[in-house]
Amino acid sequence: MKLTCLSKGCGYHFPPCYIIDIVGFRILLDCPLDLSALAIFSPVPAYSVRKVEEFFDCSCHGSKDSDCGARKRQKFEKPLDASSLIFAVPWYKTVSNLHLWDVSFIDVVLVSSAMGMLGLPFLTRSNGFSAKIYATEATRRMGQLMMEDLLFMHREFKQFYGPADSGFPQWMKWEDLDKLPSSLQEIISGNNGAELGGWLPLYSADDVKDCIRKVEPLKYAEETCYGGSLIITAFSSGLDIGTANWVIRSCKREVACLSSSVFTSSQSMSFDYHALEDCGTLLYSDFSSLNTAEAPEEEINHSSINGNDVGSSDESLLNPDENAEEEEKLAFIISHAIESLKAGGSVLIPIGRIGVIFQLLEQISFSEEFLTLKVPMFFISSVAEEFLSFANIIPEWLCMERQKKLFAGEPLFAHVDLIKEKRLHVISSIFSPDLLNVWQEPCIVFAPHWSLRLGPAVHFLQRWRGDENSLLVLEKGLDADLALLPFKPLAMKILQCSFLSGIRLSKVGPLLEKLQPKCVLLPEDLRTAVGIPKAKPFSVIYYSENSTSSVPSLKRCAKLQISTDVA
Repeated sequence: MKLTCLSKGCGYHFPPCYIIDIVGFRILLDCPLDLSALAIFSPVPAYSVRKVEEFFDCSCHGSKDSDCGARKRQKFEKPLDASSLIFAVPWYKTVSNLHLWDVSFIDVVLVSSAMGMLGLPFLTRSNGFSAKIYATEATRRMGQLMMEDLLFMHREFKQFYGPADSGFPQWMKWEDLDKLPSSLQEIISGNNGAELGGWLPLYSADDVKDCIRKVEPLKYAEETCYGGSLIITAFSSGLDIGTANWVIRSCKREVACLSSSVFTSSQSMSFDYHALEDCGTLLYSDFSSLNTAEAPEEEINHSSINGNDVGSSDESLLNPDENAEEEEKLAFIISHAIESLKAGGSVLIPIGRIGVIFQLLEQISFSEEFLTLKVPMFFISSVAEEFLSFANIIPEWLCMERQKKLFAGEPLFAHVDLIKEKRLHVISSIFSPDLLNVWQEPCIVFAPHWSLRLGPAVHFLQRWRGDENSLLVLEKGLDADLALLPFKPLAMKILQCSFLSGIRLSKVGPLLEKLQPKCVLLPEDLRTAVGIPKAKPFSVIYYSENSTSSVPSLKRCAKLQISTDVA
C-alpha cells in the first residue's frame, strides 16, 4: 500500500486530500476547494452595492470606482489595501498537486464531507475520468446544494464583469503577478509558483448535474463492493450531518480512513469509532487540532499513549464537557448579538457551517431575552429553503436525541417553530420582493459567504460597516485582516469564534489505544503533539504533504474462499 498526501488542507472548509494505492487500485480521498483563496479578489464593486442600497431605499457606504483602483494597482506596488485586490471574475483554487496525476488512473473517489466534494465537478468533467464515486446520501445532497449556491453567488460577478475571455486571465500572467503584494502572490502561486496550476474557472450548472449523477449514495454501515476485491463502508464521523469515515477491506489489507471527527454531537449521528477498531492500518487525517488554541504542553501530556495499556474506556473519549463548551460559545454569541440589537444595531452571521446555524437558531429559540425584543431574523441564500427542508426529512442521519423528537411528534430542529411564528424569514435572494415586504431593522441575518467575497453577506457588510452598534460574527481560521480589507474603514464590532471541528489532541492517544490498529499513518505535523512512546502497541509511519509513504503488508497470506463443488 502507498499513501500520497496531496494536501493537508486547512480547517473545516478545506479538508485534506489523499491518493491511496491499495491492492492495485488507486483511491482518491476527498476533492475539496480552497475557498479561503477567494480573498485575493475584490467583492463585486460599487455598482452592485448601490443597487442594493437603492433596493432598501437608504444611503450607501459604497467604495470608489473599481477601474481607477485597478489602474493604480497596475502602475506600482503599494502597501496591501483594497486597491491591491484583483478586480475580475474569480477563479477557484483546487488541490494543485491533484493536477499532476492522470485522472484516468483513479479508480475510486471517496467523499467524507460536503466540503470535500466541492472540487469534484472539475474531475468528473475531465476527459478520461471514469472512477466510481461514493458518498453518503446526506453528503451527496448537502454537497449538491453547496455547489448550486456557489454557482448562484458567482453569477453576480459574471453579470458585472461580463463573459470571461478564453484562456488565462490577465491577473495570472507573470508580469501582473509580480505587481501584486507578496502576501497575495503567496496565496496565488505558493512556493516557486507550484500552486498556480491549481486555479480554474468555476464549473457550470451542467457540470454539477453530471457530477451528482455519478455519485453513488450510501447509508452508514452499508457495504459496497468495487472490482470484486474491495469492500468499502462509510461510518459516521460525527462532524456534521452525513460526514463519514471510510473503511476499505481487501483480501490482503484493511484500511480505516479517520477524517475530522466529533465524538458526541447535538445534531448529527455520533462518531462511530467502534467500527474502526482492530483495522490493520489507520490513516489519521484529522488536522483540526493544529488550528485550535489548545495549550501544546498540556495536550502532549494528556495525549501520550501507554504501551502497557491495551484498552481505553469510552468515558475518556465521551466527555460531556466538550458539548458544554460548545453551548457556552453559542450562548456567548447570542449574548453579544442581543447587546447589539438593544443598541439599535444589526447582526450579520456569514458562518458557512449549516450545523452551527441550526445550533444558533436553537439557542435563540431558548432565549427569553431575545424573544422579548421581537427582532426579525433572515436566512438569505438561494438554497436556504432546501437546506432547512432537507434537515427535517433525514432523521436516520441525526443523533438519538433528534430521532426521539421525531417519534414524539416534535420538530427535529427549532427553526421549524421560528418560521411558523414568523420570527425567521427564509429568503432566496437579496433582491427578492419577499425580502422587501418583511424587511425591518435592527435584525439578525444569516447569509453566505464566509469568505466575505461573494453572496448576500458582502452587501450587508457594505451596508452596516459604518455602524458601531452592529455586529459581524466570523469563524476563526479566516484571515480577518485580509477578508475585511475591502470594507475598511470598519466601525462594526467583530466577533471571531472557533467551533469544534475534529478530535482534540488530548483524545488522540486514548482513541488510538481504543482502536488498536497494527499500523498508524500519522501527519508529521502531529509528531511532537502526540506523545508516542517507544513501547507502543503499533507501528507509526509519519507522512507529510506532497510525499508518498509505503506501508508494508500486515498479512503474510491472503484469504481464499473456495466453493465446495470446486474443492
